Amino acid sequence: MDLEEKKSKLEKIAQEVARCKRCSLYKSTTKPVSGEGNPQTEVMFIGEAPGYWEDQQGRPFVGQAGKLLSELLQLIKIPRENVFITNVIKHRPPGNRDPLPEEVESCKEFLDAQIKIIDPKIIVTLGRFSLNKFLPGEFISKIHGQARFVEFVGRKRIVIPMYHPAAALRSEKIMNELRSDFQKIPKFLESSFLREEDKEKEKNKQLSFI
Repeated sequence: MDLEEKKSKLEKIAQEVARCKRCSLYKSTTKPVSGEGNPQTEVMFIGEAPGYWEDQQGRPFVGQAGKLLSELLQLIKIPRENVFITNVIKHRPPGNRDPLPEEVESCKEFLDAQIKIIDPKIIVTLGRFSLNKFLPGEFISKIHGQARFVEFVGRKRIVIPMYHPAAALRSEKIMNELRSDFQKIPKFLESSFLREEDKEKEKNKQLSFI
């Protein structure tokens, strides 16, 4: 899928999100937050839900947590515009409460479609709701920063669970752990961490020359 096709499909999803009334969150929303970034990125960040400033601007991670996310990306020398950032939930829950299971389910189709279109090499989950989408039953405190191969939308992908930046703003310990975990991302982008199916393709390609 080329860049223009990806852009077109992501824009269509954004339009569907803007019209969505599958759950009641649209009633108290100022602006829906579909997501933004490079459709051809190798790294996709998935948070939990829009907060106040995201709801005001219609963009993901633009408040204090978003500022920290941008700083962490600068730390590993990856421009924010080179990644794709979205959330499990596309509308802000009232008072920034936790998303309800039925709200997560209502938005599932949008997020799954975004992942399929972007086809990232690495998915970084930020917070427990995005973690539970890929690794249900796991705890961030136990597996943060540990890369796992996960079968999702027909492909094996590298999923790296991390704390949500908002949690890091409340705890120096979590802040230090999040900074440390972020610095692992460039290592997973190196060729030695290719998808398993890519490794198999390369192996078969090499065998064809024997």
